Amino acid sequence: MTTVLIDYDSGNLHSAQKAFERMAIETNAGAIVVTGDPDIIAKADRIVLPGDGAFPHCQAELQGISGLADAIRESVEVRAVPFLGICVGMQMLAIKGYEHEKTPGFGWINGEVHKIRPTNLALPVPHMGWNDLVIDAPHPVLKGIKTGDHAYFVHSWQMVMWDVGQRLAHCDYSGSVTAIVGRDNIIGTQFHPEKSQSSGLQLIANFLQWAP
Repeated sequence: MTTVLIDYDSGNLHSAQKAFERMAIETNAGAIVVTGDPDIIAKADRIVLPGDGAFPHCQAELQGISGLADAIRESVEVRAVPFLGICVGMQMLAIKGYEHEKTPGFGWINGEVHKIRPTNLALPVPHMGWNDLVIDAPHPVLKGIKTGDHAYFVHSWQMVMWDVGQRLAHCDYSGSVTAIVGRDNIIGTQFHPEKSQSSGLQLIANFLQWAP
C-alpha cells in the first residue's frame, strides 16, 4: 500500500509527511511517498493533497505540472482511490473559488469558496488557531473524533456549501465555518490534521485504514 502526498510547491509537506509516516507505522498502512510525479500518483493506493496560500496560486501550480491534474482525476474518479484534501487542498474540491479571481476547482464537492465574514466584526480574519469541531454527520474517517475535539485552523476563506449533506463537520467563528467535507471516496479538512494533535492524528490514522 502506498499513500502519496502530492508535492506541487503549495503545501506544508514536512510536518504533514512526518505525521502521516508516524500513523502509517502505527496502523501498518505501508509507505508514505511525497511526489509530484503523475506516473507514481496514477498508481497510488491513497492520495493526499495539501495546500497553503491562495486558491488561484495553488491551482496554477498544480495545473502547471504536466499530467498531474489528469492523474489525480483518473485516480479519484475512475479508480475511486481514497482522497484527502487539506486546507486549500480541501477548498480545491469545490466547484469554484473567489479568492482574488474566480477559479475553478475539481468540482467534486458541491460548494464555493468565499471569504470568511464573522457576524462579530471584532473577530480577526484570518481565522487562526484552535477551534472546537461540531460533527454534523458520521463518517469512517471521523471514528474516535467527537464534537468538542480541537483542530488547528489557519485560513481566511471557507467552503460555502450548496449541499449541506456533504458537510461532515463545522466550527463556530461567529458564524458557521465548514471544517470537514466528504462524499464517496473523497474527504477534505479545512484545518491541518498534522497540526491538530490527537484528533488530527486520529483522523490521519482513520484515513490510512479507510476502504470506501
